[in-house]
Amino acid sequence: MSFVELIIIAVGLAMDAFAISVCKGLSFGKLKPKHFLIVGAYFGSFQFGMTVAGYFIGERFSSFIESFDHWIVFGLLMLIGINMIREALDKNNDDINDKLDAKTMILLAIASSIDALGVGVSFAFIHVDIFYSSSIIGITAFVLSVIGVKIGNIFGVKYKRRAELAGGIVLCLMGLKVLLNHFGLLPF
Repeated sequence: MSFVELIIIAVGLAMDAFAISVCKGLSFGKLKPKHFLIVGAYFGSFQFGMTVAGYFIGERFSSFIESFDHWIVFGLLMLIGINMIREALDKNNDDINDKLDAKTMILLAIASSIDALGVGVSFAFIHVDIFYSSSIIGITAFVLSVIGVKIGNIFGVKYKRRAELAGGIVLCLMGLKVLLNHFGLLPF
């Protein structure tokens, strides 16, 4: 596998983390270095770890994972998206939620990296250098997540409620897309 192919895969895998990071960036008032580092570290490390885990799970369990990974992604993204929509529509909720608690971040990181598990399984079939490949995937997710937080913050400070609503809808649609793609109901 060439470096260019690996970067294309890494960027594709990081798109979910990027979109979620944009949504997360909506909740921060004034950005601090810890916001970038925490969000980037969660998404980057989970992308890395899930790719490695998938590789070691390998051929033996690939059919088992494929049978329900779409439901996990769908459920997590829907839960997170619906919560964002609820908060956006709550007239009494004008607080900026800048929490980066482990529970929330782990759920977001898992939701954005389930695909990396599948990629790791496929890497086992083509015998790639898993630690090199996973490192590129993790670094790419880290960088795109940091950029996403900044973009979300710029947009969210001015239009927080509408942006949070849009972010929640986007997460729900991403979850629905994963489910529909699994069942072959979408051509893309």
